Amino acid sequence: METTIGHIQSKLNALADERDAGILQWFFKTGPGQYGEGDRFRGIRVPLLRKLCREFPQAGLHDAVSLLASPWHEDRLLALLILIERYRKADEPGRESIYGIYCAQAARINNWDLVDISAPHIVGRHLQERDRSALYRFAGSASLWERRIAIVSTFHFIRQDELIDTLAIAEALLDDPEELIHKATGWMLREVGKRDRPLLEAFLTRLGPRMPRTMLRYAIERFPEQLRQKYLKGKV
Repeated sequence: METTIGHIQSKLNALADERDAGILQWFFKTGPGQYGEGDRFRGIRVPLLRKLCREFPQAGLHDAVSLLASPWHEDRLLALLILIERYRKADEPGRESIYGIYCAQAARINNWDLVDISAPHIVGRHLQERDRSALYRFAGSASLWERRIAIVSTFHFIRQDELIDTLAIAEALLDDPEELIHKATGWMLREVGKRDRPLLEAFLTRLGPRMPRTMLRYAIERFPEQLRQKYLKGKV
């Protein structure tokens, strides 16, 4: 009988769409020198991958690890969806194992969508009641994707009205050279502002002049226009 991973790979092969693959390779910047250089796409959209995840409730952690090793982007995304679902249902030892796999395989979580779809649900959720120093190690990593994991993981904390780690990691990333970090950090700051705008305004008043323009624009996107312009002109 064919193994679970064999069934999954067969399904992925059958769902591949060459036209969509070309669009996705352009969208996720896979050309020479771009952030997704060399990544390969089958051309399978996320809703189909979510459906496929539900079709294989018996898929285990070994299947997810096998998929994470794939050169295909969608295989790795499916692996993360499996890990998220398994984490949600796991006991404490199981959650510890899944978190360990995620951190050990971080080099395979190598595009912004892979980080954004998974980091809050595994890293953020796991560290909710635990020591969070791992996030600060990720924030200081040479890897763009580990730094993005650090800031996006805090989305889980924000949803619990815990905002301090987001601000601390955002401050640590102020001088980051990568626009993908500027965007993610600005996005998380904007989410902080939805919960506590005075806290965000105090942060921006202190550090806004140092912030990369993209980060600042993302952070103040929901502000009234007059206030936005004051921050953009450095008059606050």
